[in-house]
Amino acid sequence: MIQRAAEKFLAEWFRKGTRKPLVLRGARQVGKSTLVRQFAQKNGLVLNEVNLERHLRLDDIFKTTDVQNICRELEAITGKDIKAKESLVFLDEVQATPHALVALRYFFEEMPDIPVIAAGSLLEFTLADHAFSMPVGRIEYYHLHPISFSEFVNALDPALLRYLLELTPFSPPPSAAHQKLTQLQRQFFFVGGMPEAVAIYQKDKSLASVAEVHRSIIGTYQDDFAKYARRNDLLLLQKVLAFIPRSLGKKIKFSTIDRDHRSAKIKEAVDLLAKARVCHKVCHSHCNGLPLHAESNDSVYKLLFLDIGLVNHICGLDWIAISAMDEQQLVNEGGLAEQFVGQHLVDLSQGLEAPQLQYWLREGKTANAELDYVISRGNWIIPVEVKAGKSGSLKSLHQFMHLKKLNLAVRFDLNSPGWQEVTHTIVTADGNAEVNFSLISLPLYAVEQLPRIIDEQRHVARSGV
Repeated sequence: MIQRAAEKFLAEWFRKGTRKPLVLRGARQVGKSTLVRQFAQKNGLVLNEVNLERHLRLDDIFKTTDVQNICRELEAITGKDIKAKESLVFLDEVQATPHALVALRYFFEEMPDIPVIAAGSLLEFTLADHAFSMPVGRIEYYHLHPISFSEFVNALDPALLRYLLELTPFSPPPSAAHQKLTQLQRQFFFVGGMPEAVAIYQKDKSLASVAEVHRSIIGTYQDDFAKYARRNDLLLLQKVLAFIPRSLGKKIKFSTIDRDHRSAKIKEAVDLLAKARVCHKVCHSHCNGLPLHAESNDSVYKLLFLDIGLVNHICGLDWIAISAMDEQQLVNEGGLAEQFVGQHLVDLSQGLEAPQLQYWLREGKTANAELDYVISRGNWIIPVEVKAGKSGSLKSLHQFMHLKKLNLAVRFDLNSPGWQEVTHTIVTADGNAEVNFSLISLPLYAVEQLPRIIDEQRHVARSGV
């Protein structure tokens, strides 16, 4: 049983006095159903689970919005009293009966004491073909992502977890712990965070079994497209699915995806996959102020895939290839490190908001400048680079820090954590200029600790210590 951080959120949700029905969002096979079952088991709840793909006729029942009648139908299926104390109603595969989403508001308004969780994958595929809207203000969402690296560590070597949680730029972990975490990180590059892949690796360390799980998951996604996508869009969706892992870290040009389709159709396919969480858009922002997305350019973006393990499967990279990469190759080539960092940064809100991430790009006649990611924490704007090498080689970062007049930047590589005061001379249109800023260097495996580390620095700045 793999412990998920989302279990804490479910516990807080369940105890709320004004609890709304909860919709778990996320791509297929990120562990939504397993999360609910584990939560019910650990908390001694009676789980009333209904897989709506097996009961399609319920869509007409939900359409009536008669909650009393809906409850009777659910009780007939589960054979239990769903109103009983310490019970939990779980409507799985809710995309199969879309009117269930509308009916959730009436559970909140007429039977608020019944805790209801709905979960579904690729909801946008279904909603695109229906005229109703989601019951805003009557439900709440939790966005579930693949297993994170810290959850992976906790599953495979829990004694190492405390070194992650205590890590700061001024207190690196012992070298032995750093080496173990670096090795686990490389394993995560191959295994990824899809729960079934992690579970089988935790059980028997079989790399062949992990590869088979990846193959099965990709096959499941393609089956989903066949069920929920319009027929003439199917081949294009499959082409985009295969393209994304091979374009990590690169600005998307529709002509490189498919020359036979109009840009509008390709954009539609990309948008649908992004809404379904199979990929994530990283949009360019000018980063002049907050919120960062206010200056986002939706037509200029990079794409992240759902999971790094699936990336390597689609690209044909096996464990032999990944384990043979040296540090420079692992960080600077192929976009793997950028994917690893990015798939963790999209969840900075820890499931409470839809994934959202920006980067910065300045395209010039002679030279471009680009930062891998730019995030915000409170009123701080933080540029993030994923790059091996000396601080003097971070040309785009120097340009950004000079233009935006910022004081703190972050670099991820494979070294132990550290803090550096950077002073560098850059060439500008007005001549040479000196740029000064603080640079936090963190190992890739510490990406989830970034919000905590930045908040510690914000506290220091506020207190003047």
